Amino acid sequence: MTINDSAVSPLKRTPLYEQHRALGARLVEFGGWEMPVQYSGILSEHQAVRTRAGLFDVSHMGEFKVEGKGSLPFLQYLVPNDVSRLAIQQALYTQLCLPDGNVIDDLLIYHLAENHYMLVVNAANIDKDFAWVQEQAQRFQDVSIINQSDTTALIALQGPLAATILQPLTAVDVEGIKYYHFEPGEVVGIHCLISRTGYTGEDGFELYCASPDVARLWDEILAAGKPQGLLPAGLGARDTLRLEAGLCLYDHELDEQTNPLEARLGWTIKFKKGPFIGSEALKQVKEQGPKRLLVGIQLLERGVPRGGYPLYADNQQIGSLTSGAPGPTVQQNIGMGYVEASHAVVGNHISVEIRGKQVPAEIVALPFYKRK
Repeated sequence: MTINDSAVSPLKRTPLYEQHRALGARLVEFGGWEMPVQYSGILSEHQAVRTRAGLFDVSHMGEFKVEGKGSLPFLQYLVPNDVSRLAIQQALYTQLCLPDGNVIDDLLIYHLAENHYMLVVNAANIDKDFAWVQEQAQRFQDVSIINQSDTTALIALQGPLAATILQPLTAVDVEGIKYYHFEPGEVVGIHCLISRTGYTGEDGFELYCASPDVARLWDEILAAGKPQGLLPAGLGARDTLRLEAGLCLYDHELDEQTNPLEARLGWTIKFKKGPFIGSEALKQVKEQGPKRLLVGIQLLERGVPRGGYPLYADNQQIGSLTSGAPGPTVQQNIGMGYVEASHAVVGNHISVEIRGKQVPAEIVALPFYKRK
């Protein structure tokens, strides 16, 4: 995760900026936004999400509404996953790909109603993605695309106690919402889309609402969860949580030089549905086999792995890390990165170059952490 202390240029702020200030958050630049990296501390926030619950402001994410009778054929062409299999009130994970198969962004698609979908994209890519989606839509009839990012807020309640905390605040049966499904309903009297999704490796919910309503929603959930140990959590904990869970972060594991097969996201590519942007290129990669593959790395000696550090085998560079950090739950120094496919074998011993020194490491299975 690339973050910088904010001071240089005017940054965008979410509707929860004043809440973050009042909670004593350390604010940093992330993808053009001024966001909380931590409140009480990355470690305490990480542990809260793994054992109790944490509340994240994710309002910097982008939301596009796609409507019209041409929506489904358009989305089937736009992304590698099979949008036709979505029931109403179901979501899926997929990517936007270039014709060469490489990744413009990764995203969620929500099926809101017949011929009505919502795309949720990464904050730093909103403008790029919207321009791309609009351009691709021109070859389809009866498709309208609206960028609702500025009017939509999103908070994520994550952790084993998420449902326990949320249930008293809504008439919706939140335990009844299946993973990657959602229900519209009121939470503390505020209209929300309640989605059983997340980016932490834990159970939890993502709540979409109108931007003017999110401050009260945030305050009331935090207050309701306080007796159970709910903490506000920042981008620092979000990053260590997703790393332990082996989840890709755009601009680290995914970018316009990387395809989904290299990133081990082949399960999201549905060739049988028919042509989509990048399908021919990805078929070729699948037939020939990716030249490099995403792997998990665990250090065998002291050191902190970070994105960008080179990876070596037999004194030859075989790849580099894309993310790395101490894993608070797994209690190991861990990372993800790309290595030449021939070296991508669990159990292989390699080394990470950390500040000019070769530190022994092992390739391990992903994810590092899986909830029981």
